[in-house]
Amino acid sequence: MSQLVDGIANLDITHTGFIIAEYIWIGGSGLDLRSKARTVKAPIESPKDLPKWNYDGSSTGQAPGEDSEVLLYPQAIFKDPFRKGDNILVICDCYTPGGDPIPTNKRFAAAKIFAEKEVEEEVPWYGIEQEYTLLQKDVKWPLGWPAGGFPGPQGPYYCGVGADKAWGRSIVDAHYKACLYAGIQISGVNGEVMPGQWEFQVGPCVGISAGDQLWCARYILERITELAGVVLSLDPKPIEGDWNGAGCHTNYSTLSMRKEGGFEVIKEAIEKLGLRHKEHISAYGEGNERRLTGRHETADIHTFSWGVANRGASIRVGRDTEKEGKGYFEDRRPASNMDPYVVTSLIAYTTILYKP
Repeated sequence: MSQLVDGIANLDITHTGFIIAEYIWIGGSGLDLRSKARTVKAPIESPKDLPKWNYDGSSTGQAPGEDSEVLLYPQAIFKDPFRKGDNILVICDCYTPGGDPIPTNKRFAAAKIFAEKEVEEEVPWYGIEQEYTLLQKDVKWPLGWPAGGFPGPQGPYYCGVGADKAWGRSIVDAHYKACLYAGIQISGVNGEVMPGQWEFQVGPCVGISAGDQLWCARYILERITELAGVVLSLDPKPIEGDWNGAGCHTNYSTLSMRKEGGFEVIKEAIEKLGLRHKEHISAYGEGNERRLTGRHETADIHTFSWGVANRGASIRVGRDTEKEGKGYFEDRRPASNMDPYVVTSLIAYTTILYKP
């Protein structure tokens, strides 16, 4: 029966002249992904070729029942790795019928920052390291862990190989290839320090596309874990105690940082980030205080620090950047559940537009 259903689901519909577009948006929690599909006439070359759509915002915590219509504006298109063919995934943001962004639409404000002339001229690059934890569906306990118990202490799991160290690799590899197929600039994957925890990296991406691509990569991962019967967690500290949390380290550079003498620009940018540490922490993810304790490769949440090759600092500068006198830096503060639209645009604002 399953093979029969799969065979029908994989039917080629090219001859119809239509494709299926899966519209994807962020729900009321700011982290939950929602989607629904519609038939559109092929070919679709850009988001502008797609119609706006709507949904019941009262069912996603984004509108009252008596005025529940929320509009979807298509913003970015990716190839659909599930339906394949010419079918597409569409990243959307959300508006009232009057055309105003709803409160959970963080893309709108980010796009305004990235459209500023000063920011555009600096061509900001982002490389985002998304850590996540795979959980057993029925017990919400990390994949591979004994029910109600614990595996051996951390040490052998980071980039580990073997049935007693790497749990969930088939999901990770499926996600990696699906993202490449979709056109996402996924640049790598690895097993993390806590068993059952993994990481993928997206980038380098320019400006607003970093947020679009990370959200689409998260959506694809949610769909693959759904197929595998496993739960995806972006909790920044899924297991209390002597276990690493999950972050979303954000690597960043501007054109000035990538040019000769860029290390001085990097140091100036880091100084600005230090002046606005509280503003950044408040926007870097819920529950981050459970992760940023000064232990397990983190800086204390209340203290701003930076250093070369220091994974216990708020901001880490790589040895290559110091040696070459130009390059990028890594903001290690964002939690795994951060909104990439918020984080990327805030870093651009503070380092480029903010004048202390």
